[in-house]
Amino acid sequence: ISVDRLLRVADECLEVGIPAIALFPYIEKTIKSEDAGESWNDNGLIPKAVRLLKKNYPELGVITDAALDPYTSHGQDGLVDEFGNILNDETIEVLVKQALCCASAGADVIAPSDMMDGRIGEIRNALESSSFKNTLILAYSSKFSSSFYGPFRNAVGSAGTLGGKGKETYQLDFCNAKEALREVAMDIQEGADIVMVKPGMPYLDIVKAVTQRYEIPTFVYQVSGEYAMLKAAFANNWLVEEKTVVETLTCFKRAGASAILTYFALEAARLIQSVSPKT
Repeated sequence: ISVDRLLRVADECLEVGIPAIALFPYIEKTIKSEDAGESWNDNGLIPKAVRLLKKNYPELGVITDAALDPYTSHGQDGLVDEFGNILNDETIEVLVKQALCCASAGADVIAPSDMMDGRIGEIRNALESSSFKNTLILAYSSKFSSSFYGPFRNAVGSAGTLGGKGKETYQLDFCNAKEALREVAMDIQEGADIVMVKPGMPYLDIVKAVTQRYEIPTFVYQVSGEYAMLKAAFANNWLVEEKTVVETLTCFKRAGASAILTYFALEAARLIQSVSPKT
């Protein structure tokens, strides 16, 4: 949505009891670059949106992404060398700048979704030393290299810039549950306040394993591919929308999720309110 429509959505969120909104940018190709410089522009799209939200709805939590794929000309989450290899440490330097930029604008939660090694510790140290001690870190700790991200990548414009390349060298192998748990442990040790499992429904076993092993708030992301499949089924009258949405989200909670990021948020909240207006 455009920034001019953002306040209306924020108002709807608070009206139905949604506590936080997560922002992801779509920027023009002309300002994408190899160094992702737009990602830490204080006057960029996300900082402007954050300031607008916090000025008008200070009680609404604002979550901002920390990843470079919407800003890079090549579509990867990190900087790359001349051979196309991801530069982990150099990427972290940019992520820190991006995190501080968003925190300065007023973001309540910084959510590194890039999967670079060691970035949580560096971002935590930067926030602490820059008087943002109360800014939370939501670490995408168990983010798998998944086929379910397609609609989102098209929406933010990174699918075209990727040119058919994948992100397997830094996102998790969907066959490997043990590595996901190790990643969670490392991010907790580095200072994460919350961890994320992504995607959602195909990874309920990971959600359950994380919540059983670690006493930390655990979010789950019902990603664009999951949403698109369900919407297609609803459009073809293969599934009943209201019942399926509630059942799907309940499965996340049953597996142990503390909170859910979903494109069904407004619809689901209205459904819950219709059953129990005070919930």
